[in-house]
Amino acid sequence: MKINGNTIRPGMVIEHQGRLWRAVKTQHTQPGKGGAYLQVELKDLQSGTKMNERFRSSEAVERASLEQRDYQFLFTDGDTYTFMDIENYEQIELSSEDIGDDQIPYLQENMNVVVESYEDKPLGVSLPNTVILEVVEADAVIKGQTASSSFKPATLANGVRTQVPPFIGTGTRIVVNTEDGSYVERAKE
Repeated sequence: MKINGNTIRPGMVIEHQGRLWRAVKTQHTQPGKGGAYLQVELKDLQSGTKMNERFRSSEAVERASLEQRDYQFLFTDGDTYTFMDIENYEQIELSSEDIGDDQIPYLQENMNVVVESYEDKPLGVSLPNTVILEVVEADAVIKGQTASSSFKPATLANGVRTQVPPFIGTGTRIVVNTEDGSYVERAKE
């Protein structure tokens, strides 16, 4: 499906120069002279190499049509992650490179995910927007540190460090955004 060059968003998969690329970062730029363009950081899905490309709004880009299926994460064995198709119970194995190092810490057993495939080859995994994790270590709050609301560093059960409000202590379960690891709210359990 053809789309305008300025409608590319992070996470989209496009066909460019005969290869499949995932947009990692995008930035709209309007120079003082000339037309505006979209600066896109692309990652090759087969080799893992990165490239920066400029797309103008007048350019047409081919968006790859991906098949999305619901899977359940079962277990990990070293660098291999096993998922089960929810409909037909078939299992697939993906490497950490297929999943993405930034998403692996948020994988939990029996978590439902969406696996994206292109021509029956899995390309990546989409996690739920949020997960519930326990705070295993939280720094102490310094009284009178600031008049405005402040955050303190905390370590979660998956080893990720994030910033949490001062009232969150060790053992508290919180909701965390899987995209950037930020605190959302205290878990309602």
